[in-house]
This record gives sequence, structure tokens and C-alpha cells, in this order.
Amino acid sequence: MTIGILEVNLVDAHGLSRTDFLNKIDPYVLIQYRSQEHKTSIAKGQGSNPKWNEKFKFRVEYPRADKQPKLVLKIMDHDTFSSDDYLGQTTIYLKEVLEQGVANGSAELHPQKYRLVGSTQNYCGDMQVGITFTPRVETQTYAQEFGGWKESQW
Repeated sequence: MTIGILEVNLVDAHGLSRTDFLNKIDPYVLIQYRSQEHKTSIAKGQGSNPKWNEKFKFRVEYPRADKQPKLVLKIMDHDTFSSDDYLGQTTIYLKEVLEQGVANGSAELHPQKYRLVGSTQNYCGDMQVGITFTPRVETQTYAQEFGGWKESQW
């Protein structure tokens, strides 16, 4: 099993649908990989074409039992006096970039557009995301643990 760092570069989004009739939308993104989650800053007043240029890191173990590792990016509209509105999401499947990173020492997907799909499976905009995966070199220790102490085989 390889352990590494997955870096997600969230650049921007375009063509987001408005949910607030009186105000511009204030979008932010929830980025999920397995049980790990990050949240971007709120793009206040940027409306349908927000820019973030933010990077987030996730700890990745590959391969795992799930045969198709994925990154889920949910875009939300921040509301002050009511619950936030769901605008849409995209899913990025990571198997190829993780395999390439393990084989070559690192792998990069330059920022590209991913289609956002709303709750009724309708197209609701694009999001530009870049991904880098870098495996970390693990050194194997030859020790056994006994009651909190490690006993060396040497």
C-alpha cells in the first residue's frame, strides 16, 4: 500500500445558477475524499463566476478496498438568515492519477473544467480543478510492539 498526498487546486467556477432572486449568490465548495473534508472560503458577492485559487491537501492510501477512489466537490450558496442552498456537484475519479503517481513518483492533472450537475441531474455550470498526487516514501521498521514498547529484532 502506498501513502501519499493528494493536492487539490480549486481555481474557479463559471455559469452557476442563481438561487437567490434578490441577491447575488455567495458560493463556497465542500471537497470530500473518503472521510476527509475541506471547505473553501466564501466567494462573497462574486455571483455566478467565483474565483478561489485555493489548495487543499488530503492523505491518500492506495490501493484500498474501494476500487474507484473519488473526489466529490459540492458547491453551495452561503445564506446568512437561512440554511445554505445546494447548487450542484461534480465527481472526479482518481484511480488513474493515483496509479500514475505510484508508478512515476508523482502525477499531475493540470486545471481543467468539470461539469456541475444539480439535484435533478441538470447541468448547472463548470468548475476548474487541478490535482497533484505525490506518494510519500515509507521506511519499513522491523520492530514488534509489546505493551507500548517496541522491541527491535536486532
